[in-house]
Amino acid sequence: MNDHREDHSRHQDHDRREDHAHREDQDRRVHREREERRAPFSVLVVDDDFRVADLHASLVAETPGFTVVGTAHSARAALEEASTHPVDLALVDRYLPDRSGIELMAELSCDVFVLSAAAEGETVRKALSAGALAYLIKPFPPRLLSEKLRGYVRFRQLTDAEMLDQNVIDNAFDALRSPRASRNRQAAAQTVTRELVLAAVDSSGAPLSAGEVAAQIGVSRATAQRYLADLVTRGRLRMRLRYGAAGRPEQEYHHL
Repeated sequence: MNDHREDHSRHQDHDRREDHAHREDQDRRVHREREERRAPFSVLVVDDDFRVADLHASLVAETPGFTVVGTAHSARAALEEASTHPVDLALVDRYLPDRSGIELMAELSCDVFVLSAAAEGETVRKALSAGALAYLIKPFPPRLLSEKLRGYVRFRQLTDAEMLDQNVIDNAFDALRSPRASRNRQAAAQTVTRELVLAAVDSSGAPLSAGEVAAQIGVSRATAQRYLADLVTRGRLRMRLRYGAAGRPEQEYHHL
């Protein structure tokens, strides 16, 4: 009888996972359609070398979701361009003929990437303290700027809300990092959480529910449930139903 109940529960878990995956696919399709209808992000390229400015502008123009509204070769020209066209993102060189690109950032009401040959730690810190979302040391491979721009799209998608939670903020800044760094950080976080969930169940003298695991390790019940289901699938834990006096039975987990 218990085996039959466990089989039925496993089928229910499988159906729920399929429903969840289907909803996620639908959400992604809706999100892609919304982004396709969205106007491209406008970019201002600021560099004292017109050849470098044109090269960066061409890279921006080749990246889907972006359009170049102008190039400027001085801080003054950049401010004039910004006052004429709405700008979402400025690519600013550190060295400009009339003032520092970092000083210019304070007068630009847009997001900024600093693109500079200056590699001194103090300069990088000043740029980041002034609000730069990214710092690329010239010369850099063209793919790096393209990756940063694509990350910026994701950053804007995640921060385009009235209120944000910590997880969304962390994911938004992850999007601005290189894809490899973001994947490694996410994989590491998932591994740590999985091991915490497993340790909580292994160290318990009795089976635990998802809510009990969540309370022990400080995550949401949904997060605990997701990792518990994954550990069952991996053959690390076993799930059974806990029957109370009334109401629906609750899933509980114990070590093998």
